[in-house]
Amino acid sequence: MSTKIVKITYEPLDIPLLEPFTIAIGRLEHVRNVLITIELENGAIGYGEAAALEPINGENQATILATLKTYTPLLVGRDALEWRTISAEIHKVFSMQNAARAGIEMALLDAATKSMRVPLYKFLGGASSRVETDISIPIVTPERARELAAEIQARGVHFIKIKVGGDIAADVARVLGVVEGGSKLGIQLDANQGYNAPGAVQLLNELARLNIPVRLFEQPVPKHDWNGMKYVTQHSSVPVAADETIFNAYDAIRVIETGAATVVNIKLMKSGLVEALDIAAVCRAGNIQLMIGGMIESKLAMCCSAHFAAGLGGFDYIDLDTPMLLAEDPFEGGWKQSGGIYELSEIKAGIGCYPSGRPSGYI
Repeated sequence: MSTKIVKITYEPLDIPLLEPFTIAIGRLEHVRNVLITIELENGAIGYGEAAALEPINGENQATILATLKTYTPLLVGRDALEWRTISAEIHKVFSMQNAARAGIEMALLDAATKSMRVPLYKFLGGASSRVETDISIPIVTPERARELAAEIQARGVHFIKIKVGGDIAADVARVLGVVEGGSKLGIQLDANQGYNAPGAVQLLNELARLNIPVRLFEQPVPKHDWNGMKYVTQHSSVPVAADETIFNAYDAIRVIETGAATVVNIKLMKSGLVEALDIAAVCRAGNIQLMIGGMIESKLAMCCSAHFAAGLGGFDYIDLDTPMLLAEDPFEGGWKQSGGIYELSEIKAGIGCYPSGRPSGYI
């Protein structure tokens, strides 16, 4: 039977967090995403997730549901193997709804690769079958940071990402708490646009004075402050990652042209999967290091991102920890986890992750 799309459904995906997650641009207590299901004529079922984080991608659960209501009826009868063409058509109509498009692309590729009986990471190149993620600590007290760091280190995780927010004294105290609790952890910082350029450099200088090594500083300044990004990059030996600044391949080209960063953080919910492939290609050509991250996503979307990074290879920084921050796991299958390592080699086709109690979608 054919790979023609016969049915598309979508529904809210609401999951509570273990504890509130505070970053420089807001505070979250629940995941409020959207689950997309695509069924093919041959019996394959693809699952996708659209994750909104309004301060970053300008979308929320309601706008995603409205976008899908408008567009998904037009997909019925199309061939899922034409996923690039379908993505381009969606982009022409909904150029700003990246998370909604990412969810559709994810479900399409899941169904298509299940039809091919190949895991997504192999379809994307099969460079590796595993990735190793960090775990993030939100903006909390130094005492809580110490406790979380000790717990993370005890789990066998090697890298930790500390959220910082523009208050140098408080941020340094939080980093010191992490060092006390997890002395073996490699430290990354993520400001989520919370600093200005001089303040970001001052923070890095203070940590250097305290002999605290930092392996990465992510989005230190507001996303439109290209000169500020360049200033931090030029005045520090710490690699600087552009995150909220990057939504498409044109943004990545600008990073290369301006020297605004040395690392680009690809997030499928900012760009969609097809555009993410172009971003990765541009960065490789321009000698920019690759990072992959996400919004607050469930195991489904994070597993897709793990396939993406493992399949393409060459990602120096992996930040796919949000399933570990959720109070519930509504999905089965997916990776096998050991510490911070996600192993994909046992997945037989597609993303390999599906809603509990529903068909896996294999044929």
